[in-house]
Amino acid sequence: MISPKNFIKYLKKKNIDFFTGVPDSVLKNFTENLPKKKNYIMANEGLAVSLGIGYFLKTKKIPLVYFQNSGLGNAINPLISIAHKNVYSIPILLLIGWRGAPNTKDEPQHIQQGKSTINFLKNLGIKSIILNSEKSFLNLNKLLKVAKKQSTSVAILVKKNTLKKVKKVVIKNKYKLERSKVIEFILDNITKKTKIFSSTGYISRELDRIIHNKKNKIKSFYNVGGMGHTSSIALGYSLNSKEKVLCLDGDGALMMHMGSLANIGKFSKKNYLHILLNNGTHESVGGQPTNSNLIKFKDLSKSVKYRSYCSIKNEKELKNKFSKFIKKDGPLFCEIFIKNKSIKNLGRPKNFDKLKKYFIK
Repeated sequence: MISPKNFIKYLKKKNIDFFTGVPDSVLKNFTENLPKKKNYIMANEGLAVSLGIGYFLKTKKIPLVYFQNSGLGNAINPLISIAHKNVYSIPILLLIGWRGAPNTKDEPQHIQQGKSTINFLKNLGIKSIILNSEKSFLNLNKLLKVAKKQSTSVAILVKKNTLKKVKKVVIKNKYKLERSKVIEFILDNITKKTKIFSSTGYISRELDRIIHNKKNKIKSFYNVGGMGHTSSIALGYSLNSKEKVLCLDGDGALMMHMGSLANIGKFSKKNYLHILLNNGTHESVGGQPTNSNLIKFKDLSKSVKYRSYCSIKNEKELKNKFSKFIKKDGPLFCEIFIKNKSIKNLGRPKNFDKLKKYFIK
C-alpha cells in the first residue's frame, strides 16, 4: 500500500502542488492529506480540468486533477477540446480512482466503466499507469517526463485499497435532523401513487433500506450512478405523467449540474416536487465540503420559476411545514438541512433490472 503523505511529498518534489477535483471514496485517503490552501473541490470534473488549465496558463506548472473514473464523461470536453495536444497542448496530471477495475469486486454501476477505463484513456490519447505501490513512483516519473516533453495530459489509475488509511477529518454541521428520519417522514406523508427519484449516494441507499424495512409499496427509482442527473430523470418522467413526482436530491449532486434547475423551472408541470437534503458535504465519499452553504437556494429556485420554496431545519418545522407545502402546485423546491450522519452497516440497492420492471409496470 501507498502512504498518501509519501505520495504528496513525491509530487511536491516534482513541482506539483496545485490540486483540484471531485471527491472519490477510492482517493479519499489522498485528498484528506492535501493542503487546504492548495486543494480546490469543484462541482464537477470538467470544471476541475478547466481550473487546472487556467492554473497552467499562469504558472506553466502541471496541475493535478483528481476524480473517480465515472467522472471521465464530464472531464472529456475540456480535456479534448481545450487541453489536447492538437488544440492548446496543456499538460495535466489526472489522478483517477479506478472503480470496477477488472478482477475486483464492485457495484454494478461501476463494472462497465471499470472495464472501459484504460481503453477510454487510450482513445483520448492519454497515456496512463497503474499506481499500486511506492515502487510505481518510478513509472510516475517517466509519465511526468512524457507530460512535460509532449505538453500533454497523462493519467494515474488507483484501485481500491491502494492508499493507506488516514484519520478521517469529520466536518460537523449544526443541523439536528437525520436523513433517515426525514426520509421516513416523507414516506409517511405522501400518497402511494407518488413516484420517487432518489440521488446518488446515501440518499438512495437509505431510502432502499427504509422501504424494505417498512415493506412500503411506493415505487422508487434509485439513481445509483450518473451523479447530478436525478432531477432531470425525474423531470422527463413527470412531463409524461399525472402522478406526483418527487426528486430526493443531495447538495453535491445538485451542484454538479445546477443548470437543471432552470430546465425544471421552464418545462415542469404542477406535479414536480424537488427536495434537497442538504448537509454541506460529499458524505458518502469522505465528507468533503460541497460549498452549498454559499448558495441561497430560496432566491435561486424562485429566479428560475419554481413556484414555491420551503426551508426546514428541525423536527418541528418538518411536521408543521412539509405536508402543507407539498399540496401546492409545482414545481416546488424544499430545502431540508440534515446532519452528517448515515445508517450504520448500510447496504446498496441490488438487481436493477428487477427494480426497473417493478417501477415501470
